[in-house]
Amino acid sequence: MRIQSARTRALIGFAALGVYWGALGAALPAVQRRSDASDAELGAALVVLAFGALLAMRATGVLMDRLGPTVTPYTVGAFAVAGVLPGLATSPLQLSAAVFAVGAASGAMDVAINADAVHEELSSGRPLLNLAHAVFSVGVVVAALGTGLLRWAGAEPPAIFALAALVVLAAALAMRVGGDRWTPVPGEHPGFFHRVPGWLLLLGGLGALAFWIENAWQSWGAVHLERTLDARPAVSALGPALFAAAMAVGRLGGHLVVRPGRERAVLVGAAALAGLGSTLAAAAPSVWAALAGILVAGAGCSVCAPTILSLAGRAAEPRERATVVGSTTTIMYLGFLVGPAVVGGMAEATSLRLSLGGVALLAWLLAVLFLVVRYPTPRSARTPAG
Repeated sequence: MRIQSARTRALIGFAALGVYWGALGAALPAVQRRSDASDAELGAALVVLAFGALLAMRATGVLMDRLGPTVTPYTVGAFAVAGVLPGLATSPLQLSAAVFAVGAASGAMDVAINADAVHEELSSGRPLLNLAHAVFSVGVVVAALGTGLLRWAGAEPPAIFALAALVVLAAALAMRVGGDRWTPVPGEHPGFFHRVPGWLLLLGGLGALAFWIENAWQSWGAVHLERTLDARPAVSALGPALFAAAMAVGRLGGHLVVRPGRERAVLVGAAALAGLGSTLAAAAPSVWAALAGILVAGAGCSVCAPTILSLAGRAAEPRERATVVGSTTTIMYLGFLVGPAVVGGMAEATSLRLSLGGVALLAWLLAVLFLVVRYPTPRSARTPAG
């Protein structure tokens, strides 16, 4: 089956990406055991995964500006093929090689589906980015729960990752380009090493701070609940689950309220909400207060990344729009990587509660920055269609 609607194709892509990452997160303990990787070796493998994604992101944007949306189903298909590999790894070296391929293919798919969503949002005049990212979050939650059930039933990593890869492959087949679509703009396109404009660095930097806060709570929320507040493991697992659920609901809400011209108010409010939730969670005297704070922080973080990507796409010239999306995503992703590491380093030097208090301060700072920075001027709201 080939999906004709560009909007539907974008949502299918985000759902498939979320399904795979939900499965990977839930199956990671089993992958670690099968590959006989130590905690340090697993951590190194995750860094390798991120490095693969960073290498692929801008390059994919450059390629899409030249070839158009025909690139997207190939990136999704490549991700499906690479996605099987972590389940087959039986050594730390094999695991690192497998997740490097997953990271590169995932980074390419991430940029491709975001670029398609930006083009569709601009050509139709209807918001899409927050809805698409909400679909991703729902995919993560559903796949994580499903993977937990599969593991409970005795499924091993090869079967789990084969199933997740089949979902991604089905998405690739459904997303074959047809019907309404955008087309590349003739003329000179940016290259991989072309200069990155200042406004893009600014937006990407703001997005990196938002991702820093987001991944700090995703990575350390459960640890904070157990280590600082003596929560039982079954309760501490609610931390990342509630955070992800709040991200999904918040993005659905963002889809209803974010419109051109309203971005500043939405971003300031979202960052302030993240600051409020982070402050409550870091200073909480009880587990349930901390869970409430994590829930509020997730709702605040939810709309920042898709709204920033939408701003970047509208500020780009049509001939470089995918490259801008790839570049912005790359810069933002650096915050996603650095945040948890900094939290861990500060926790080692002081305490985890104080370190997460620093995350709350960062969220309040982000709210101020969203309030005072100058956003780029949008280009034409219409993109060529074929």
